[in-house]
Amino acid sequence: MAEPLVATYSIAACDLEAGQWGVATQSKFLAVGSVVPWAEPTIGAVATQAYANPRYGPEGLALLREGLSAEEAVARLTAADEGRDRRQLGIVDAAGGSATFTGSECMDWAGGIAGECFAAQGNILVGPETVDALARTFVESSGPLASRLIDCLAAAQAAGGDRRGQQSAALLVVERDAGYLGLTDVLVDLRVDDHPEPIAELARLQHMHHLLFGATPRTEWIPVDGDLRGELTDRLDRLGYDGDLEHAFATWAGTENLEQRVEGVEEIDPVVLAELRSR
Repeated sequence: MAEPLVATYSIAACDLEAGQWGVATQSKFLAVGSVVPWAEPTIGAVATQAYANPRYGPEGLALLREGLSAEEAVARLTAADEGRDRRQLGIVDAAGGSATFTGSECMDWAGGIAGECFAAQGNILVGPETVDALARTFVESSGPLASRLIDCLAAAQAAGGDRRGQQSAALLVVERDAGYLGLTDVLVDLRVDDHPEPIAELARLQHMHHLLFGATPRTEWIPVDGDLRGELTDRLDRLGYDGDLEHAFATWAGTENLEQRVEGVEEIDPVVLAELRSR
């Protein structure tokens, strides 16, 4: 049976200050997020593609967990794989070290760039400008890692992207205990499996994810004085949430999946207030 050809471009990267590692990818391939991205907080991130060997993901992370560098992990994985000439791989390790590998039989254009805290690679591209755009955008950007990685994908697409077109995209970012309710290390795990504009759709989903699961610094929350309390009560009543304000507010927030941004009614997250006012 022929192996799946995950012709795509990707970037594995980390933000050491934030303690985040992640991968973003786009491809003319159904559900690219099911194959390419792998990451573990304080350990590293792996992107596996071309005639992809999905075992590079868990096995690469295991090697990093043992203390191997990104370069050493890439060398170990590819040396043990008879199909390496058709593989493509990018790894970033716990210290921000990176390495990228493109087998000699990957379809043109194929190649990669590795730098501090990132490994960018792609195959069946219009040319090297796609990978150049991934690398340049990451180096020149700042802010949350998830947003930077989506910006990298958008820049790569604008530079030409996968020469077969677009179909799917994915974003995975991990951070220790930073996921849902602090009970998971998966900060962001978003996939667009089949869409005419997957990167734009991925950006829309990331905006929604931040709205629902992001965090506003407590110093920016707004005190709920008498006037604002009255406004909240009125707006919730008109939406069908009447009775005690704290109960009504909590019920509405839970219905809208905003409960992680709510803690009583003495203060209110400005993102939550804006969302309530928009209804």
